[in-house]
Amino acid sequence: MSSAPAQRGRASDTIFALASGVGRSAIAVLRLSGPRTRAILDSLCDVPAPRHAGLRALRDHAGRLLDQALVLWFPGPGSYTGEDSAELQVHGGRAVLQAVTSALLHAGARPADAGEFTRRAFLAGRMSLLEAEAVADLSASETEAQRIQALRQLGGGAGALVEVWSGQLTRCLALQEALIDFPDDNLPAGVEQENAAEIAQLLREIEAQITASAAGAKLRGGLTFVIAGPPNVGKSSLFNALAGRDAAIVSPRPGTTRDSLELQLDLCGILVTLVDTAGLRETADEIEAEGVRRTRDRLRQADLVIALSEAGVTPATLPERAGLISVASKCDLAAAPAGTHGVSTRTGQGLSELLALLGGHARDLVRSEQDPLLSHARHLAALRDTRDALQAALDAEQPELRAEDLRLARTSLARLTGEVDVDAVLDVVFGAFCIGK
Repeated sequence: MSSAPAQRGRASDTIFALASGVGRSAIAVLRLSGPRTRAILDSLCDVPAPRHAGLRALRDHAGRLLDQALVLWFPGPGSYTGEDSAELQVHGGRAVLQAVTSALLHAGARPADAGEFTRRAFLAGRMSLLEAEAVADLSASETEAQRIQALRQLGGGAGALVEVWSGQLTRCLALQEALIDFPDDNLPAGVEQENAAEIAQLLREIEAQITASAAGAKLRGGLTFVIAGPPNVGKSSLFNALAGRDAAIVSPRPGTTRDSLELQLDLCGILVTLVDTAGLRETADEIEAEGVRRTRDRLRQADLVIALSEAGVTPATLPERAGLISVASKCDLAAAPAGTHGVSTRTGQGLSELLALLGGHARDLVRSEQDPLLSHARHLAALRDTRDALQAALDAEQPELRAEDLRLARTSLARLTGEVDVDAVLDVVFGAFCIGK
């Protein structure tokens, strides 16, 4: 993951951004934050009382009317960013936005960088780094399951869990240091064994969260289901039927699909990317052969393969792998073989049952025994480094080496909350935000 570009301005700048969607709309929301927010509002309008919406005429520096807008003024520190902040709810026409933006620039505000509002909220102590990431996930959520997962992390569950682990690690390290510094001072019997047992328990808890977080990462990023099989068995027709529209070209000529096509489905609240692929066969056609190679690549990366064959015809053999279901097409012309789900895209037979089957597989792929409170790639990397350091501490034969491994574990865990390598971590986290956040 690459680092975001450095911030263009300083924390002392007053920033603004469009917080509502881009494009024509009835209302558009512009956010401001920074030390000059009140002065800028004074230059535009008569400022309403704090946290009270007021309908105001916005005027530029020359007194020209820009718009009639709802204005809200939030003095710091009781605001989202912890700074003086404001919202301008203007009409959503491009000309209005252009005029108000020009007035804000003339008054000394600058456009915000990606994620700069939430970055300032984090730096002001208004939220933890884990909660800030949850804000980005909530803004980007496309399915019900993604929304629920983001809200769970935003509610502070992840931060509370990491805080408990950090306290346990600190206690383990303190006991280990005592065993090193005071070996002959009659420490209570069994301290070393108890410390090892607590390290082992912490290791088990982190292992369990790694497993849960891997499922959470799939839920957050979405799953990939690939339709594969020989040419002309109806892959593109099935792709279109599941999509509910003509997304792929359908032709009786074998080899029509040369490259992968993708679309996104919401299956049981889970985001799934459905992929239509080139038919698997040996071919002398250079372009089709490249399509077959790409199909095999997608098969290796897929969370689930829908192995499609034609009813009444011996199915082609696909590579052995977990996560594969067999589906027979054209079952209005012939019976589907035993153990194969039959569908007909012409009559609609079996399609609703297939969607339910795919939804069940999607739920199974993201299911975990405990809540996946941590779901980003950097979360998993930090947890795995922490796990490895804890395992090394248990395996260490010398007390000094065990203490060093515990320090490494604590450092790895601290990366989750941004307590170490803070600038690099913040650039990665907030660079992924939309501008208005």
